[in-house]
Amino acid sequence: MSDGDSSTSASLTEGEGGHEMDGGGGEGGVAWRESPAPSVSSFSASLLAVVRIKQKYLAMKKRRQEAALLGLGPKGAPPGPPGKTSPRIFTFDGLTPFSSSGPQKKKRKKRRKRVLYPNRVGRRAPPKQEQSRAKNCLYLLFAIVFLQVYNAIENLDDHVLRYDLDGLEKTLRREVFGQQGAVDGLLSHLKDYLSTYVHNKALVVSLHGPSGVGKSHLGRLLAGHFRSVVGETLVLQYYVLHHCPQEADALRCARDLSTLISETAGRAEEEEKIPLFVFDEAEHMHGEILDALLRLVAAERSNEHLNAVYVLLSNLGHRHVTRHVLHNSSGSAAGRQGNLARELTPTLRDSLGQLHPLWAEAELLPLGLLDKSHVMECFLEEMTREGFYPDHTNIERLAGEIEYYPEVAGREYSKTGCKQVVAKVNLL
Repeated sequence: MSDGDSSTSASLTEGEGGHEMDGGGGEGGVAWRESPAPSVSSFSASLLAVVRIKQKYLAMKKRRQEAALLGLGPKGAPPGPPGKTSPRIFTFDGLTPFSSSGPQKKKRKKRRKRVLYPNRVGRRAPPKQEQSRAKNCLYLLFAIVFLQVYNAIENLDDHVLRYDLDGLEKTLRREVFGQQGAVDGLLSHLKDYLSTYVHNKALVVSLHGPSGVGKSHLGRLLAGHFRSVVGETLVLQYYVLHHCPQEADALRCARDLSTLISETAGRAEEEEKIPLFVFDEAEHMHGEILDALLRLVAAERSNEHLNAVYVLLSNLGHRHVTRHVLHNSSGSAAGRQGNLARELTPTLRDSLGQLHPLWAEAELLPLGLLDKSHVMECFLEEMTREGFYPDHTNIERLAGEIEYYPEVAGREYSKTGCKQVVAKVNLL
């Protein structure tokens, strides 16, 4: 049945229905109240309406299927006025199973943005940054240097502890009177030199001062301390007037001294220790002995002779020391000691350098004059050592018997220092 026929039947049915509604209008109240049984005409009208609805639904379903097969949607409909559309009713009849054979829309891949390069330049990949091997070598070098420095510091501590310089300092400050500046200078040189074992130059220290100021006493204390820390065989005390009193034997004494020093230095090299050589009364050394010592301490000698400490005790330059102390007596004791070493060392170096080149290789330390208070301390120390009661009145009486220079700035300086102290105590 076509759409025109269905519309014609629908209009006829509506006309009949209208007449029926109008015909029953007069008797409507009565008919409603009496509710008579439905007639055959009303049943046929309802059936026709159902048939027309089904026909319209089938026609719409057919059009939808044709449109789906042709791929036409709302945008692909033919031009012209839109036709009448009925409200869409969802049914499961229009659903078709999914088939892979049907047309499917391909997913478009998103295209990456194109990178534009300059003309005549090809597409290049960024260069890979390779880690340099030199950096690892540099880190290894830093580690090695750190270990070497740490090991050197540990060795410094080991060498200083081996020689017990703290104990030596306590001994010298307790038993050497009035020579604070010389003691400080000597300890400073020893600490710097003994902190390592291998050296390119021997340590030569020369102590100068008038008679009785404590040069020989300081040398004995120094030798006794080194004997306790390095051994008896590595310490040599050489007294010139005892070992070589005659000038005719100077050449033989020089050869013997060189042999003795070489043997001691070789023994110290085997034990990895630094020996000590103390030369007292160095002002009486002959030229041959001084030449032999100069050859031993020269820098071109072998290493075993350079790893040694040489201490020279002499009264050379005592006139310069005495004149400087008497003319510069003002100020504190510490200030005088510091000025003595700082101001007098250049003068001593010039005067001693004219006598022999050996003194140019040495570190010069001047020892000043001792005043009356220092002499009294010497008497107190000697009397205590000999077992006498340290009576202060007796000490002052003994100190008054010593010969002094004229008083300068309230101080009396002894001409002989503490040289006569031992003899006077022995007379008690």
